[in-house]
Amino acid sequence: MKERLQKVIASSGVTSRRKAEQLIVDRRVRVNGKIVTELGTQVDPQRDRLEVDGRIIQTEPKRTYLFYKPRNVITSAADPHGRKVVTDYFQQLSVRVYPVGRLDYDTEGLLLMTNDGELAYRMTHPRFEIEKSYLAQVEGIPKQAIVERLERGIELEDGLTAPAKVSVVQVRQHSALIRLVIHEGRNRQVKRMCEAVGHPVIKLKRERIAFLRLEGLKPGEFRALTSEELQRLRRL
Repeated sequence: MKERLQKVIASSGVTSRRKAEQLIVDRRVRVNGKIVTELGTQVDPQRDRLEVDGRIIQTEPKRTYLFYKPRNVITSAADPHGRKVVTDYFQQLSVRVYPVGRLDYDTEGLLLMTNDGELAYRMTHPRFEIEKSYLAQVEGIPKQAIVERLERGIELEDGLTAPAKVSVVQVRQHSALIRLVIHEGRNRQVKRMCEAVGHPVIKLKRERIAFLRLEGLKPGEFRALTSEELQRLRRL
């Protein structure tokens, strides 16, 4: 069955669909030995010979995992400084998987790992507005007015954040645990929002993406998504 070339490249786990499109435009993709530059070119991954930068692309069975990323681990496939990366936990698999989005080095919690480029694209593109829930331990105890500011949106250097759902979960002596539910994916967004209202983050954990949660997993553990969970994600 024929599919769009950029979708096949993304589905092979080489890169995201958006980057696959750029590879095609940059004349780095060949189909049956010929350079292809037209986006949307139809190919049969079972019959056509596909190459990116001279390397043959082979389609792999789709795999998606729910991973509990520990703190002090890089969300990347490699690190030039030799620090531990998320792919280190998946070396025993027969397929290569990559992180969907990112979590900061010192942030723990739910991270999806997959070789399904199309799914990764849908999970990270802003127009799909996938909810993500975070638990943040912050300095001080936010008053209700601060909670309402966070909910309305905070003006950051890259613009106003979208409305969020915010609640105070637990009050401690000099800090508080708050839950923030957002659907944007800006760099360090939760940390920047909290810092902007005078309550810097001490510790941060992502507890949920859409309907997926961390129940049953410890830091460093992962499990495969069920077929029902994958279907629900695609319906989102």
